[in-house]
Amino acid sequence: MYKKIFSRVVIFIFLCIIYIYILVIEAIPEKITIFEGEDISLKTFFGITLNAEENVLTVSANTGQKTIHTIGNETVSVSLFDKLFIKNVDVSVLPRTTVIPVGNIAGVKLYTNGVLVVGMSEIEGEDRKTYKPYENSGIEEGDTIVKVNDTMIYSTDDLIEKINLSDGENVNIQYIHEEETKECSIRPVKTDEDEYKLGLWVRDSAAGVGTVTFYEPSTQRFGALGHGITDIDTGDLLNIASGEFVTAQILNIKKGEDGNPGKIQGTVEEQDTIGKINKNTEFGIYGKIEDLSSLNIDMTKEMEVAMRDEIQTGKATILCSLDNQTVKEYEIEITKIYKENNYNNKSMEIKITDKELIEKTGGIIQGMSGSPIIQNGKFVGAVTHVFVDSATEGYAVFGDLMLKQSKEVN
Repeated sequence: MYKKIFSRVVIFIFLCIIYIYILVIEAIPEKITIFEGEDISLKTFFGITLNAEENVLTVSANTGQKTIHTIGNETVSVSLFDKLFIKNVDVSVLPRTTVIPVGNIAGVKLYTNGVLVVGMSEIEGEDRKTYKPYENSGIEEGDTIVKVNDTMIYSTDDLIEKINLSDGENVNIQYIHEEETKECSIRPVKTDEDEYKLGLWVRDSAAGVGTVTFYEPSTQRFGALGHGITDIDTGDLLNIASGEFVTAQILNIKKGEDGNPGKIQGTVEEQDTIGKINKNTEFGIYGKIEDLSSLNIDMTKEMEVAMRDEIQTGKATILCSLDNQTVKEYEIEITKIYKENNYNNKSMEIKITDKELIEKTGGIIQGMSGSPIIQNGKFVGAVTHVFVDSATEGYAVFGDLMLKQSKEVN
């Protein structure tokens, strides 16, 4: 009996170990981007090793940290006990760069690929009966309609026009659901206003205000917000076709309180174009500056991007604009650092300590997202979120994560 129990325990432990190896291996990405001199931070397990061509990858005898010393693209193989090949990891090594932290409030206008479905409702037909033409089509809130009868859809006006041209006949709709392209057929319903409708509420653009984080003089690119823009109705990251960064006019500042976040209220109407946005990511929005003068950047403030080992808990500062076109520096404290976090925009925890800023805003408020963080003369990261239950505290994203996203933008 004891032998059976012992053998079962051994088998259970063995299966647990295998399961751990599977989880660790699946978590190793197929592609990573690092800066020159930055260590490769991959979570491994006993026996899982990284290998590359001779003189490409070095391992510190004291810390075990792995570093690639050549700029460009390298392939690092992952193996088990240096015997069993598991997978390859493509590593892009970027040259170190300098940026200018900005801190200006600006307006954001995004235009989606196709039209985003944000709601559904019954339609009253010309016969006074109610219909749900979308029912059983497979389309859900958060999906994006990209084609009607093989014709591309770029706006809500395009969709309305194509549906009205259907004359009540079935229309073939191509849509994207969770990154998978699907098709369905829907018969529009004619209303007593002599219009044809699908019963879908859609949106083709989004607008708001946020903070420009950095400008990179060598590429004329910018990064902003530190987090992506999501649809207010679906919560999904907007898949954009294009976008504009424009000047913004601050109208009012609503102070934040514990349990009730504040916000910067502004307008983006009739403002000047700063540049084009071409990517909306979890780590911010990115594009190219066209009118540098509109940002009033101090070109003498160029500085290096801090590597994670250089970031320390303790005092730092942020740049933000609470008066139109006036950027000021305010004191904060970095309270926690998650050095191995490459997966979301919550890299650090911060706390506002500047009395003037707290008096103006109550702490971190909507619109301050993207405010650059500076420590020891280097660009460290950007403010991203406020803690709902503590208006003076929140999260920030690493600067190196934002720069890597910027480099991946075409």
